[in-house]
Amino acid sequence: MDKSIILTGVRANADFTIGNYLGAIVPMVKLQKNFSKDHQINIFVPDLHSFTTPVEHKDLYLQIIRSLKYYVASGIDLTDDNVFIYRQSYIASHSELTVILNNFTYFGELSRMTQFKEKKGDDDNVSVGLFDYPVLMASDILLYGAHWVPVGDDQRQHLELARDIALRVNNKFNSDIFVIPEEWSKQQEFIGRTDGIRIRSLTDPTKKMSKSDSDPNGSILLSDDPSLAVKKIMSATTDSNGKIEFDMEKNPGISNLIHILSLLIDEPLEMTIKNWNGKTNYLELKQAVADEIKILLQHLKNNMSNMDESELMRKLESSEYLMRDVAVQRLYKIQQAVGLRP
Repeated sequence: MDKSIILTGVRANADFTIGNYLGAIVPMVKLQKNFSKDHQINIFVPDLHSFTTPVEHKDLYLQIIRSLKYYVASGIDLTDDNVFIYRQSYIASHSELTVILNNFTYFGELSRMTQFKEKKGDDDNVSVGLFDYPVLMASDILLYGAHWVPVGDDQRQHLELARDIALRVNNKFNSDIFVIPEEWSKQQEFIGRTDGIRIRSLTDPTKKMSKSDSDPNGSILLSDDPSLAVKKIMSATTDSNGKIEFDMEKNPGISNLIHILSLLIDEPLEMTIKNWNGKTNYLELKQAVADEIKILLQHLKNNMSNMDESELMRKLESSEYLMRDVAVQRLYKIQQAVGLRP
């Protein structure tokens, strides 16, 4: 475990959408294929993050296992010795380090987090867990000395906060307790990403596709029947100018479909835009997207049905055993620094 560490994970509080799949799970699979030979890859389930927003607690455990199965169904190789898969809540050091790091994090910093302000809105009854979410995320990163945390633009502030906290602690105690993760722009350069992936709602393309969308037709879930997903695509909101033209501001509906198609067929967005720009048949584009969605969902459904869950559980348990030891060692260093241990 002396290789440079890449850390990645996806919240598991509800069924994954196509947006989660294309924006997080596919990149996760590519990380393993492209980097596991020379890097250690930590794939974790941030299950403590799962109920910073409302969740069905009685379903959470099974939902977490189902989410992990989707990782495997999508191509994560459980036999790769350089990949570790673990659940956040099964390693107590995440929680204990968060309590300590809270004392090195400023109220103003957390108050300025864009995601907190957006989710809070005018509601004063949001949980402290939502407010403190970025500190727990910092603990997730810093416990393992991860250099590489390839998050999307929506998590950019949280990554920068993790860097600030790590630098603050290291400077205060004149030590190298924490590895400083690379800044966001270098993270994007490392994985070859030039822009973020943000799939929009099919019914309101000005908004991000979300698991919690109040309109079920706005999101395609990985658990959707393929025929239902096709109907959602064919009824997706488009635009009124009568010509296909990629412009996420002026034509968000049709541009969203082009973006989805490029990701589904693993083609550079510029090429997909070139192939479709100027055409006038919206139905033809919708059908192309629907065909690819149908193939994908059927493929995932087959893989989920044929999966050996016991193999997944063995990988989880062995990874959690090893990661627990790594986390405890890093936690002990900070406990010593702050005077909790001799």
